[in-house]
Order: sequence, then structure tokens, then C-alpha cells
Amino acid sequence: MVSNPVHGLPFLPGTSFKDSTKTAFHRSQTLGYRNGYAIVRRPTVGIGGDRLQFNQLSQAELDELASKAPVLTYGQPKQAPPADFIPAHVAFDKKVLKFDAYFQEDVPMSTEEQYRIRQVNIYYYLEDDSMSVIEPVVENSGILQGKLIKRQRLAKNDRGDHYHWKDLNRGINITIYGKTFRVVDCDQFTQVFLESQGIELNPPEKMALDPYTELRKQPLRKYVTPSDFDQLKQFLTFDKQVLRFYAIWDDTDSMYGECRTYIIHYYLMDDTVEIREVHERNDGRDPFPLLMNRQRMPKVLVENAKNFPQCVLEISDQEVLEWYTAKDFIVGKSLTILGRTFFIYDCDPFTRRYYKEKFGITDLPRIDVSKREPPPVKQELPPYNGFGLVEDSAQNCFALIPKAPKKDVIKMLVNDNKVLRYLAVLESPIPEDKDRRFVFSYFLATDMISIFEPPVRNSGIIGGKYLGRTKVVKPYSTVDNPVYYGPSDFFIGAVIEVFGHRFIILDTDEYVLKYMESNAAQYSPEALASIQNHVRKREAPAPEAERISLCTQAGMPCQ
Repeated sequence: MVSNPVHGLPFLPGTSFKDSTKTAFHRSQTLGYRNGYAIVRRPTVGIGGDRLQFNQLSQAELDELASKAPVLTYGQPKQAPPADFIPAHVAFDKKVLKFDAYFQEDVPMSTEEQYRIRQVNIYYYLEDDSMSVIEPVVENSGILQGKLIKRQRLAKNDRGDHYHWKDLNRGINITIYGKTFRVVDCDQFTQVFLESQGIELNPPEKMALDPYTELRKQPLRKYVTPSDFDQLKQFLTFDKQVLRFYAIWDDTDSMYGECRTYIIHYYLMDDTVEIREVHERNDGRDPFPLLMNRQRMPKVLVENAKNFPQCVLEISDQEVLEWYTAKDFIVGKSLTILGRTFFIYDCDPFTRRYYKEKFGITDLPRIDVSKREPPPVKQELPPYNGFGLVEDSAQNCFALIPKAPKKDVIKMLVNDNKVLRYLAVLESPIPEDKDRRFVFSYFLATDMISIFEPPVRNSGIIGGKYLGRTKVVKPYSTVDNPVYYGPSDFFIGAVIEVFGHRFIILDTDEYVLKYMESNAAQYSPEALASIQNHVRKREAPAPEAERISLCTQAGMPCQ
């Protein structure tokens, strides 16, 4: 590619010269996009980057285009659509102009001040052009402060015009309901809003100070020697500062006593003590909030003040040597107040911080005073009085309304109506008792024994029931662990002691023999041998029976 030919030379090979500084030989871009639409651009440079002169406008053409009206080309311009209407209560919602102001109030009935400066805040609500005047509350001022004028549209003159935000500025006086307010400053939002609306703001002014308030800030002239302890200084320094302690009163040693929790308040402003009760849900107590009203508590009384009638008269400094102070209330120690000993086990974070800064005490840990379960009480049965069964008497100790002892139902069903009967004689030194016979009935279902004496005519002894159905305890058994007579204890020749009376078994019925044969494992060899000898003696003839009887009495085996 060659450059443009030299002026005056023909455009022929050999008459053109190559420009080595040109490296780009592409055509210019003539198609572009703007806002998503394709537009055509006229090229300003040619191939090789040479500027094209015929595509540029001259100065005359530019001036003509500048003065040319577009009406002839495009027609009348269309009017822009109106903006959406936004009501004032939406556009200016929660937008409030705040002005700092003050007004002067005359004080005619005072020798210390002639007038008073009261600082206020004026609020202008843009959403409905209403205003309100609020005076910040000053503690212990003695003046009714707060909302001086409630929110409303305020009249500006007698013609019924109302104040508008265009009427408000810094460094001006406005009169509302006969009071003249001096506006001295505004907040940042108010300043930005007014400047955006083209209002030139006046420079801010200093807030006027109340001369009497400034006079009170100066130290008072004292004509006496000041003491180290100043009660007014203590009141002003420690006002609303209270030490809180958590304590318990353990009265479990007395009858119907209990361990109750309390909250002890110590007021630093006047060294008074208050004890509040802590109520739990469904504790059964009347909801009295205080155990002791707020008062100073004496710690050490003078000797003559022990008989002082404290219930009707207040204790003064003359009757007290030492009062309770903050250093007497320490976590982990006990103190006696009005005859009750309180144990302090915890305090709040402010109290810990106060003790650390005032007394240098940093170790005030919480003490666990939770109720511990008492050791289980071992239930001991009272000694047996001899009436009724031991199991039946013990039920009176287990429940207020005693229940019958549990029975072995399976045993009762299996051994129902099974009775072992034995014939016995009473072992007694009285001659009249030798001929008496008794029938023992052993009930297998309940292990009870009953004794019946068959009546004998002309014997002089009334027969019948000798012992009702009951369990009989073996001799030499303890009361706590009684051992009752069982079926294995009844055999021929056995001695049965029933409540101090000794009986000797002489004979049994056929059912006892069958029962012993089927349950031989329950009986001792001695019992089985006595039954075998009794059967042989019953089945043998008279001489043989006499011989077996002699052998049995001699303790020798019979062959």
C-alpha cells in the first residue's frame, strides 16, 4: 500500500512513495448503537488514518444549524407528561423541622431572681404544617415542664394566617399565644431543607442561659468550718444508687420453720436499709412486699438503751453507738437485723463494682444455698404388741388408712379346702388335763391353725373352740422376723407350743398320710419315721403292736 501521490506527479507506479509510519489501513466504523438503536455515523478518517475533509462541517454550516428552528423539520414538540401527584402527607411523612429557642418569663415573687430563661424546642411538621413546643425536662427544677403547646396549626396574625416553614429562620422572634420565642439555631436536617428551598439562613446564635441556674452552680459561701461528712453531698452524689443483696433466713430449727429468701436494699444516699420478701408461686403466703420498711438500722446500742421502747418511739443517735454501714454487708457473712439472722449469698453487678472501687474487695463469689434433699428416713416398725398378726399390725405404719396384707392368691387357689387334722393332748401337770383331747386343723391355703376340743360329758370342762383360726409363731423366734408353724412341723410325737401351752401330736387322719406321702421332700426323716411306725402299729396285731410300742418308747428299731 502506498501513500497519497505527490502533488504534480501522475498516479502511476514509480511516482508514489510508501509512508513507513502508517500501519493501520482499515476502513472506519460507520455503524454504531446508542440506547439499543442502530445509528449511522459518517466516517471522519479514511484508509490509513488520513482525515477526510469532505465529511466535516464548515463553520458556516455549524452556525446555520445552531440558528435553525427544528419546527420545520420535526414539527411541534410534544408536551412532557405531568409528573405523578404525591400528597403532602406521603412526601413529607416523618419529616420534622427542629428549632432551638428560648423565652423569658418574669418572676415577680422572688428576691433571688427577676426573670427566668426557659429553653424549648420548636417542632414544625411538614406533612400538615402543624407545630408544637416542648420544653426539655430538668430534674428537680420544680417547674411543670414537657409539652408546652401541643401539636396544632398556630395562628400568625389576627387575619387567620398560620405559620409556614417559610416564616421560620434563625435569629428571629416568633410570638405564639402571647409568648415571644427567640429562635437561635436549628438541626442539620432543617438547615439542609431550608437551603434546598432557596431560603437564606441567618447565622446561629448562642443559647441564652438562666442567671439563677448559673448562680446555683457556683459554690456556696460557707461561714462555718466544713465537716468531713456532708449529707447534702452524699445525697447528691449517691442519689438513686442502691446496693442489692440476696439473703436467706434459715428458721428450720424452730417448729414449722422454713428457709426463706429475701432481698436487702442498702440506699447509699442516706444509709437506710430495706428488706423485701421474695414470693414464689403457690407458696401459700399473703403477698406482702416488705418485711421491713426503709429505715436506718442500729448495730450497737448504748447500755441504757436496751429497754428503750422501740415499738412506739424512733431510735435517735443518742441511743445508738454504731449504725449499719455498707461495709457490714459482705457476701458470705451473716448479720442480725431485728432479731433475725440473714445470710448474704449473692449481690448484683453494681454492688460488686461499688465494693471493688470503694473498698478494694474483688472476690465476692455467689454461694450456693440451694435446698439439698434430706437423707431418707429409715422406716422402723414399732415393737409388736402381741395383738393380731405382725403383718396386719404393720399396715398401720405404712398408710393412714391401713390395707389388708397381700395374699398369695395362687397358693389359696391350689390349696383351697385342704385341711390337715391332727389329734393332740395337752402337756400339763394338772391331772384333769391328761384326759383332754384336742383336734388341730392346719389350713394349707393360709397357713393358719385352729384348735377344737371335743366336749366330754361329765368331765367338768366345756368343750368347743379352743383357738380361732390364726397363725402361730414358733417359740424362740424374734418379733421382727417371726417364724410360723408349717406343715413340716406337725408329725406324730411332735411338741407344738401355742401361746405358752404345749401340745403333743398323737394321731393324724388319712388325708395327712396321703399328703405326707405326696410331699415327702418337705418333711424331715424323723417325721417320716414317726408316721411309718404309727402305720405299722395300727396294722399289726395286738402283741406285735405292743412290741412295736415298747421298741418305740425305748428308741430302738423294730425288726
